[in-house]
Amino acid sequence: MGRGTQNCDRHYTDCLQTLKHHIMSTDFHSKEHQILATLRKVLSEVVRDTTPPPGRPHPLNPQTIDNVKVCFQLITSREKEIIEEAGEKMDKRPRYADEPKTSQVVEFHKPKDKH
Repeated sequence: MGRGTQNCDRHYTDCLQTLKHHIMSTDFHSKEHQILATLRKVLSEVVRDTTPPPGRPHPLNPQTIDNVKVCFQLITSREKEIIEEAGEKMDKRPRYADEPKTSQVVEFHKPKDKH
């Protein structure tokens, strides 16, 4: 096996480990949701890896680029359905641990009956 093949195999193994960590460390509503999130991540990486520098032609043809955009739309649409079926909203955003909280929990106690 050539040196280039070994580097490729090592890179492939590293990518699989990173992807496996992403899949295992994220909260999913179902296996389908996990698959969709993984597809979104991989498709995003393909887009990043194939995007040429400014002024250079894109290696993908325009129809393929449009199909990738449709895939993102379909993934987003189904993820939204899954999340809403679970009774949640798609407005969650990441928050840093040291970021100040923008809301405060207030406890209410039911008044006791006067009888």
